[in-house]
Amino acid sequence: MQVDHAVCAFCGCDCDDISVTVEGGRITKVRNACVLGRAWFLHHGAPSDLPAARIDGKPVSLQEGIDEAARCLARARYPLVYGLSSTSCEAQRKAVALAEILGGCIDCCTSVCHGPSGMALQGVGEPTCTLGEVKNRADLVLYWGSNPLESHPRHMARYAVTPRGMFVPEGRRGRTVVLVDVRPTPSAAAADIFLQIRPGRDFEVLWALQALVNGLPLEGAFPGDAGLAAGQLEELAGRMMRCRFGVLFLGQGLTQTRGRHFNTSAAFLLVRALNRHTKFALIPMRGHGNVTGIDNVLAWQTGYPFGVDFSLGYPRFNPGEFTVVDLLGRGEADAALVVAADPVSSLPAGAVRHLLRIPLVALDTHESETTRAAHVAFTTATAGICAEGTVYRMDNIPIRLRALAPSPYPSDEGVIDGLLGRVKELKGC
Repeated sequence: MQVDHAVCAFCGCDCDDISVTVEGGRITKVRNACVLGRAWFLHHGAPSDLPAARIDGKPVSLQEGIDEAARCLARARYPLVYGLSSTSCEAQRKAVALAEILGGCIDCCTSVCHGPSGMALQGVGEPTCTLGEVKNRADLVLYWGSNPLESHPRHMARYAVTPRGMFVPEGRRGRTVVLVDVRPTPSAAAADIFLQIRPGRDFEVLWALQALVNGLPLEGAFPGDAGLAAGQLEELAGRMMRCRFGVLFLGQGLTQTRGRHFNTSAAFLLVRALNRHTKFALIPMRGHGNVTGIDNVLAWQTGYPFGVDFSLGYPRFNPGEFTVVDLLGRGEADAALVVAADPVSSLPAGAVRHLLRIPLVALDTHESETTRAAHVAFTTATAGICAEGTVYRMDNIPIRLRALAPSPYPSDEGVIDGLLGRVKELKGC
């Protein structure tokens, strides 16, 4: 059976033009997907011999696993709920409710990737648009601190550079592509202009560009050790002001280097200044398939996009205090629920050491370092392959996922809903 218009929820592009062939209850062929998406469909759609639930590595029934996990979380004074970037919005919403009932803290992968973009959004506002507008209107595309050909292989081909648009009928020939990074990457070869800046100098370059856009001469004020000459910046500023519709895609090269949210704030303010001359927008290059979704779910449920604390009975937000690396590094959490993430293999060593000392409950679609170390581990169905739900594309557009193949495993939403119900019983809520 062939299924058209399937959604690949591997990365933030969430491409919805994928065709898959399902034979004997598993996916055997994938068309239109990139190499990452093809591997995601074929790997996650393959049969697995993992049990639905394990306690200390031993198989148990799903209900036994839920009971044990709920007891661990309900006993904790300050539990942590973390991850949620590769699951459905429906599961994310249940996780927020669980964190509130537990009186703990909930954080997502945003705090270790594009958290500075969220902080800049709150501080100065985000002049943004949809990827559809980029495809149909953008004649200048600027990637800053991003390598889309390797991180989002179809981004250029489907949304930003190659496709023919309503107001860019020539497609690639009608667009100018600029890439700013600290080193040449495969994406640099696909750009018309590559500007190599020195590491840690993003803020100074962005601020100088904003000054030029606002009509202020540099007059030697621009630092000479940024890797670019003043003339290069003047040419780029002029090109941005002359375009009909420009878009700036922010990568983690801005959010994970010196300056962090000051870098992203400077980029947002630059785009705001450009809108006095032309139409310009900005979109962060989000990584996981639904990391934008957890930001949206947390924001509409609590008012904050990540790092939310419920210990006082109401939501509080303070990056650096309620974010996962800081909270675990200080040894404050006394139990943890990890959903659709692998912090044991990705967080700093100090945070991982504490995570391994406390009762750990993990939900994932496959074996990982985190599920191996967990006291209670659940194997769940992959959203978009074996479970339906909703995800948000990197431009905040919601997309519906369908179940393409059957699975013997429960969904993340089903397991978290079971935990929520059992915790309510244990706490007498």
